[in-house]
Amino acid sequence: MSEGPAPLSRLTAELSQLPGIGRRTAQRLAFHILRSDDADARNLAQAIIEVKEKVGLCEICFNLAEGPRCRICEDAGRDESVICVVEEPADVIPLERTHEFRGRYHVLGGALSPIDGIDESDLRIAELRRRVEAGGIDEVILATNPTTTGEATAQHIADLLRSQTKVTRLASGLPVGADLEHADEVTLGKAMSGRLSLD
Repeated sequence: MSEGPAPLSRLTAELSQLPGIGRRTAQRLAFHILRSDDADARNLAQAIIEVKEKVGLCEICFNLAEGPRCRICEDAGRDESVICVVEEPADVIPLERTHEFRGRYHVLGGALSPIDGIDESDLRIAELRRRVEAGGIDEVILATNPTTTGEATAQHIADLLRSQTKVTRLASGLPVGADLEHADEVTLGKAMSGRLSLD
């Protein structure tokens, strides 16, 4: 069975390497791009090139930045005394959408995972320690993912920093609107151990 012209096959192959994109979806996207106006296809290609050329990591927090510092580290209105620690730059986006956090961030670049060969030296834990040791940090909020590796990373960082500053962890448990019958045991256990007083 023919895969079509070589350029179309190549585009399909490249698109199928994207996370969550299987071969059939990649093929649909490739045909969509083929049918698009030339200007739309060029805009897509230019956006991909531009993001690779212009977006790097912030020199302070390692969030995504267009230039040496990200927009959050450049914002003088943010509270420099509170640092929220996340695993990846993508984790900053949902936290910012809440409009609840007005401090700064620190992006680790992953989570500790000895089975995958990821240890402290592979993450930006030393840089976090330097930020805390420089002084002026009242609280470090650990917002790593509620996974085995995320929990281990949070515990490791807490052990390193708790003698120097207040260390907190994002609350975890039942999402608002969830039914108990649909919650798994780990989530219910977290909700039970993290229960709050209503007085």
